[in-house]
Amino acid sequence: MFGFLKKSPKPEAAAQPQAEVAPPAAVEAPSSALISAPAAEPVVKRSWADRLKAGLSRTRQQIGGGLASLFGRRKIDEDLLEELETTLLMADCGVDATQHLLDELRKRWKRDKLETADQLQGALAEELLAILAPLEQPLDVSGHSPYIIMIAGVNGSGKTTSIGKLAKYFQLQGKSVLLAAGDTFRAAAREQLTTWGERNNVTVIAQEGGDAAAVIFDAINAAKARGIDVVLADTAGRLPTQLHLMEEIAKVRRVIAKAEPSGPHEVLLVLDANIGQNALAQVKAFDASIGVTGLVVTKLDGTAKGGVVAAIARQYPRPLRFIGVGEGIDDLQPFNAREFVDALFEPVAGAGSAA
Repeated sequence: MFGFLKKSPKPEAAAQPQAEVAPPAAVEAPSSALISAPAAEPVVKRSWADRLKAGLSRTRQQIGGGLASLFGRRKIDEDLLEELETTLLMADCGVDATQHLLDELRKRWKRDKLETADQLQGALAEELLAILAPLEQPLDVSGHSPYIIMIAGVNGSGKTTSIGKLAKYFQLQGKSVLLAAGDTFRAAAREQLTTWGERNNVTVIAQEGGDAAAVIFDAINAAKARGIDVVLADTAGRLPTQLHLMEEIAKVRRVIAKAEPSGPHEVLLVLDANIGQNALAQVKAFDASIGVTGLVVTKLDGTAKGGVVAAIARQYPRPLRFIGVGEGIDDLQPFNAREFVDALFEPVAGAGSAA
């Protein structure tokens, strides 16, 4: 049974406030579901690996496809490496990561006497994996109960949606989850989180308006009382340039520490992969305010340029806990460096088939 707890706007009016538990909402089928489809073979959902390849298709065209086109004209030389440099920069790898990759490729070209396209592409894949591998640090929530995860990000980054997907992920691990609707500035965010709570059969602690820190404080106490394993605390979207608002989110972190001295146990920053190099500025600003301990990169859906992950790895290496490739509830998965690199250099399996 899922619940949606509302705090009264005037707590002093109620001597013994009782939690309101919303009844199960009747889910109306989308209009498209009313259209009868002809009997046909069942649609097979693609694997995570195939969805990841599809999500990184734009980056793959720029890096993998770019290499193929370059090598179709000539052997390895300095001119080719300069063109490869441009290709990596266009894929949002950033100046630092691109320079590092080119330096390593030049060393291997001379040392290993590389000649063919496959050899150079293989060397690039290996060097990229070496950059990304340190980011692969799965999130372990077994160390505390409740394990408090504070989630931050700018508006539109996919923060609230990611919380809903994370709730499902932890449930599949056998963990009980509670959501704290700490984005009290946007009613839509609170409603969205409530919807995710209903989908996942998870309780949501929320109130209309008010102080975000107070909502999360109450949520932590509720989680302790109920023996909840994981608390996912949403926060209002912030732009790094809004210093007064960044201070408010820092206050939320301090209040969490008051409710649970060992918390927050993880501070996740959600980044939209489409923003490119602006992601670096966001990591820097949020880290200065709240001490970012992990990242979630969303919207790797075929339009984003995934090279930004390499840029982050070189300049602001933080554990990349999860990556998202779509809107489905299981389209957010733990980051695996080898899978990510393979998806950049391999064709999409079953391309053109029904997803």
